[in-house]
Amino acid sequence: MTVADLLSAFSDFAFMRRALIGCLVLSVAAAPIGVFLMLRRLSLTGDAMAHAILPGVAAGYLLAGLNLWAMTAGGLAAGLAIALMASAVTRLTPLREDASLATLYLVSLALGVILISARGSAVDVMHLLFGSVLAIDDTALLFIGLVASITVVAFAVLWRPLVLECVDPGFLRAVGGRGAVIHVTFMLVMVLNLIAGFQALGTLLSVGLMMLPAASARFWTRSLGAMTALAMAFAALSSVAGLIASFAGNLPSGPAIIVAAGMLYALSVALGPAGGLIVRLRPARHRTG
Repeated sequence: MTVADLLSAFSDFAFMRRALIGCLVLSVAAAPIGVFLMLRRLSLTGDAMAHAILPGVAAGYLLAGLNLWAMTAGGLAAGLAIALMASAVTRLTPLREDASLATLYLVSLALGVILISARGSAVDVMHLLFGSVLAIDDTALLFIGLVASITVVAFAVLWRPLVLECVDPGFLRAVGGRGAVIHVTFMLVMVLNLIAGFQALGTLLSVGLMMLPAASARFWTRSLGAMTALAMAFAALSSVAGLIASFAGNLPSGPAIIVAAGMLYALSVALGPAGGLIVRLRPARHRTG
């Protein structure tokens, strides 16, 4: 099978075109969130929130079946509830936010699986946990596009405060910046993208398209703008490569995309000029003169 034959799958099959469009739009919206999560040292927060939305998604599924808007509303409510509870536990007890998130997301994941299993089947559990990118319909595409549009507008408005909060949150508070409002807005946008991502990759893998390209881009540049652009490009490349591999090898599409992103990450760790292994292990040049 030639490269032309593999690429022709996108022109020959409508489900492949919808999957490609959905993943490319997700790449544009989710990758910048991954960059800021990495810079704010909240990388595992995205993974925790991806698990935390499961009981809400499961509740929407039980009430309305595979209804996009019901599962979205449930997932959004669950994600915000977990985020608020984690913040409250952190403020009222000696437990740190990462520890409180870890405890809450584990309970949420278990509760979500129980809710689905109570009235669904093993197929339903697998669909919500790992998604089915090749089954994306027009309604899901519209929702993903809506979330991406909200994300782009949010970053256009909050880019400078987000950068400042990453670099010097104390200065942001000193100049009257509303750090709490910015943080909550950022978390809301992240939850929305995780909900959009679960349509394609499931609740367990949706964070992969958010974090792996961002981590890969970190090894190629130290400029925030270039890092964000590279993260989006890596996410898009992973989507195309994963879908082609899925089609050619009859593999699960969501995991294939994440494995492709993982391979790009491994390549970046080894060859990246901004901290990659080869650069770090290369003997330093002797100064002359």
